Amino acid sequence: MKNGNVQDQVPIELFATDSGIRAIDSPVLVKILAMLKEREMPFDEIVANSGKAKSTISVHLNRMIEAGVIGSRLDPDDRRKKIFFINSSYLGGLQKEAGIDDDIRDYFTRAKGGLPDMFAFYRLMFRAIRVELYRQGVNIEPILTDAGYKIGQALYESVRSDDLGEMLGNIARFWSDHQLGRMVVASMDPLTIYVYDCFECADLPQLGRPACAFDIGILKAIFIARFGKDPGIKEIGCYAMGDGRCTFVIGGQ
Repeated sequence: MKNGNVQDQVPIELFATDSGIRAIDSPVLVKILAMLKEREMPFDEIVANSGKAKSTISVHLNRMIEAGVIGSRLDPDDRRKKIFFINSSYLGGLQKEAGIDDDIRDYFTRAKGGLPDMFAFYRLMFRAIRVELYRQGVNIEPILTDAGYKIGQALYESVRSDDLGEMLGNIARFWSDHQLGRMVVASMDPLTIYVYDCFECADLPQLGRPACAFDIGILKAIFIARFGKDPGIKEIGCYAMGDGRCTFVIGGQ
């Protein structure tokens, strides 16, 4: 993905609240939240550090309280004042950048006069849709996990084997044949799987957390069918975390 100019990049901060995911893209709000991620802060200090008028900051703080992103409490040393703090879970940041738009234009420019690479198109389309939903604060990961689970249930009969090693080889072959990535079994105890060039997340922005919900759904369905129970699957490494591969641990938790 191409990097846009700095002026084209607008940070977006994602926070999980009791009522859902909130995407914060206002530069003023992002600056306030950056301060509150460091520590709780009284109103006057927020105003001083933001360089904005008290009335402006008051409106922004009230808006974020209503959204469930931050909270406030009375200052024990001066009950006329409030101290503000993060009241939600920080999920990570995105960049609103021109890169995705540039990549889409470049793809169709290269395809002129010839048949486009359909796999590259679907990969680009999947990335564009997912990034846009993240920008809008829509958490699609439960949906992706459910969709992956349904595919995994249907796939199981095609990869099943009484021998676990053979079944893992069948799964890796499916991943490769369908260009989902290159799967490598790194360990059998606990069962650890690496996926390189992951279809789902290799092109995503840095989120600071695992993002392979679709893969998790597929693997979960397969291993539940294999073991007769949910062994537990955890993604501990991901391209979206800045890693050079995705790492899944099955069981052993």
